[in-house]
Amino acid sequence: MMKQKTLIVIVGPTAIGKTALAIDIAQHFQTEIISADSRQFFKEMSIGTAKPSAEELARAQHHFINSHSIHDEVSVGSFEKEAILLLNQLYNKHAILIMAGGSGLYINAVLYGFDELPTIEDSIREKLNHRLVQDGLATLQEELKSVDPLYYAEVDIHNPQRVIRALEVFYSSGKPFSSFRKGALQSRDFKTILIGLNTEREELYQRINLRVDLMLKEGLINEVKSLQAYKHLNSLNTVGYSEIFKALDGETSIEQAVNLIKQNTRRFAKRQLTWFRKLEGINWFKPDEKEKIISFIKKEMI
Repeated sequence: MMKQKTLIVIVGPTAIGKTALAIDIAQHFQTEIISADSRQFFKEMSIGTAKPSAEELARAQHHFINSHSIHDEVSVGSFEKEAILLLNQLYNKHAILIMAGGSGLYINAVLYGFDELPTIEDSIREKLNHRLVQDGLATLQEELKSVDPLYYAEVDIHNPQRVIRALEVFYSSGKPFSSFRKGALQSRDFKTILIGLNTEREELYQRINLRVDLMLKEGLINEVKSLQAYKHLNSLNTVGYSEIFKALDGETSIEQAVNLIKQNTRRFAKRQLTWFRKLEGINWFKPDEKEKIISFIKKEMI
């Protein structure tokens, strides 16, 4: 008799150690990992998205790493469809699967479903893009914070396309972008075990700063230079890339860009934690508690 289908979900802020833990758990249960990091989908972006290394990828089978191009349109709804299809296929081989990442809305979509988004009128999109040029991104960020604090807490608010997309949905439907969830957990035929990773703020911020320093040593600036012709694409309007694009354009120095990357990443981590703390059922651990986490998972599966 086949064991109950189980999805172990590992969440937490950036740089907390989700990848390392997911690989350890995947090896323990001899299974595979579905990435729920919306920036790691894109094959052209590696250093700035902190993708698993070649060695890490060799230790466990990963999905949704390098699965798309920066020229592809990837949405929460499309990820839900692709991920559920993949899970159904993988459950033919494994009773236990792992999903790990920091993109809260994408994780929610897999766990609870996501509604089809409304059609956006061109006039609404044009008005918001005009306001972006006239008033700047900060004004739109504050507006998003007011009308959809849940999504504001999770989204990369430095990405103008993401901010505008959420406002488009709000003004087209009268409902916040984050409300487009079916809430149909009962329709999923797998059990979920939610594991959250966190640590003291000072340690988390140190992890983030060290990660950015490592990215620079690995060649982040050259990676961004190679993508400069595509800086207008939505996928590249994100922390770690947009700051260096501005430095390459002479708007700021490289040193200032690096400091901004660290600052914006710390802010993003704070928003991620705000999002996940509102998600029910998460069992929180510190990133170095691997054995404790595995024991907990085994008990939950009984």
